[in-house]
Amino acid sequence: MVYFENAKVEDNIYDLVFGAGKIAKIFDNSHYKIMVDFKNGYEVPYTEDGISGWGNFSKQTLFYKNEIDLTDVDFSPVSKVLSVKKIIKLREKDRLQVRFPSGVWKNVKKAEPSYVEDLLEREKYYMFRKKPEKK
Repeated sequence: MVYFENAKVEDNIYDLVFGAGKIAKIFDNSHYKIMVDFKNGYEVPYTEDGISGWGNFSKQTLFYKNEIDLTDVDFSPVSKVLSVKKIIKLREKDRLQVRFPSGVWKNVKKAEPSYVEDLLEREKYYMFRKKPEKK
């Protein structure tokens, strides 16, 4: 059984990348099962397993809103705004994280390159941070 097998239009959902939203459309003969409209303006297609058509994700990021537990998700604010030079250096060393529209921090490789480039062009350096050290 797949996660969104019984999905209905207007079901409340939550995505780790985009945050809260609602199912806007259900597809019949497509690779994607549902289209989701998010409160922050994004519209993204998903497979029946909850895998996004956006970014480099191979695991489920979309869940029914009443079924997700966000206690272990990192929403912490950035403690230090990075310089462009530092962002480039951390990106080369695979130690750079980006803040997704939902507020979750993930490796910059998971994001669409156009999203990252847009943040850099608009000088939103506070949306990047060095990957925290494991304790």
